Amino acid sequence: MYLSKSKYCNAVQCNKMLWLDKFMPLEKGEISNQAVLDNGTEVGILAKQLFGKYVDIPFSEHLEDMIKDTNEALKEENTVITEASFDYQGNFCSVDILVKKGNTFELYEVKSSTEIKEIYIDDISYQVYVLTQLGYNVVKSCIVYLNRFYVRKGSLELDKLFIKENVTKIVKEKQKEVQEKIEEINQYMLQKEEPKDDIGMHCMTPYECPFFAHCTKHLPEKNVFKLRRMRNSSKFKFYKQGIYTYEDLVHEKMDKKVKQQIEFELEHKEPEIDKTAIQEFLNTLSYPLYFLDFETYQQSIPLYDDVKPYMQIPFQYSLHYIEKEDDSLKHKEFLAPVGEDPRRKLAEQLVKDIPMNVCTLAYNMNFEKSVIKSLASLFPDLSEHLMNIYENIKDLMVPFYNRSYYVEEMEGSYSIKYVLPALFQDDPSLNYHNLNLIHNGEEAMTAYQNMENLSLEGQEKLRESLLKYCALDTYAMVKIWGKLKECVK
Repeated sequence: MYLSKSKYCNAVQCNKMLWLDKFMPLEKGEISNQAVLDNGTEVGILAKQLFGKYVDIPFSEHLEDMIKDTNEALKEENTVITEASFDYQGNFCSVDILVKKGNTFELYEVKSSTEIKEIYIDDISYQVYVLTQLGYNVVKSCIVYLNRFYVRKGSLELDKLFIKENVTKIVKEKQKEVQEKIEEINQYMLQKEEPKDDIGMHCMTPYECPFFAHCTKHLPEKNVFKLRRMRNSSKFKFYKQGIYTYEDLVHEKMDKKVKQQIEFELEHKEPEIDKTAIQEFLNTLSYPLYFLDFETYQQSIPLYDDVKPYMQIPFQYSLHYIEKEDDSLKHKEFLAPVGEDPRRKLAEQLVKDIPMNVCTLAYNMNFEKSVIKSLASLFPDLSEHLMNIYENIKDLMVPFYNRSYYVEEMEGSYSIKYVLPALFQDDPSLNYHNLNLIHNGEEAMTAYQNMENLSLEGQEKLRESLLKYCALDTYAMVKIWGKLKECVK
């Protein structure tokens, strides 16, 4: 079995994942996050500069070319090589950063995370195993990751942005384990028929397995893994006991909201509406009433001052508002120009668009409040107005989180992406699938980050799509608010 470090790590999580990936790749689900992949690439490129001058081994589909180039670079007594590539008996790896000092080697594995995960140790341990078996004296092993407390001020300070965690001791201790795992993988992959390995918590950690739908296809459509508000550990506990159908689960002791989801979907119950609770919520709102939604993106590598790795940076908002009862619905919006820090212009426009002492509605307000609080901290001259908006925000999610309004089609969720189609099943104007180019927050984030690379015509099309998407978010809130008002009449 030919192994790479990514394949080895897949097998550490689940041998069957590796087998399915090789022999049944069409069963693989779509769970990739392009933004995460892009961030990983950016971090890897920047980290190469940590040790000054370096020799980069260019990628080639012919691995022997990479190995040959690596061997040539290793002729230098003291050197830094990035993507140094090695093969030992079909076990291949490319080392992110390899530092050669005489006859000793230091190995650095770069991650775009802000913390070390156990799987990272498995990753670097595999690489050290390959190099050690080839006779290289690896004296130091480090995980390089981002410092979540680093705040950019002026030029990037790589020594502060990155943390180099020495994991040499634990990596040495895992060498025998790596050898045994490789032997296990090679034997496992000889199977001609699909392995019978059962599902378990390993399907979800450290990463969600793309073959989970395939491995659970023997379960009925309504099964324990479709439940909301239940820990994965509890779901697998029921499953291991042979309790996974809704019919079985309805008799088990569990959170009342989980049981409510089961009962509604089994019995197709009529909507449950607590008019008193909904009216109490509506009484907390007042005119003029503003409906606010932000779109944000994250930078793994801070491009602007006062930005930390993966900090939420707002670049857009939509604002629907009604000035008095029975008045017409009005709309304002903001989308920052590309290629510059969007926060100042957005904050200035926001305080112009939302007056002091008015009621603002958000859906899952903690997110909007965190964005506003961050802007207030960054811009003291706007802080009073921004914090006034912050203090007057109400959460439209509350009636659905509390199940004051619940229907079967919500499938146990209080997310607006479930609540909206559940309340308005036949309204195409509220269907995100009918939008052009941008259909969700992840697509919006990725589109804005990449917009600068497009032609002017391409940018204009994307701007239009971003504006329509964000406007639908707040229009959806208006419609949901209207539905709540309607149900208590």
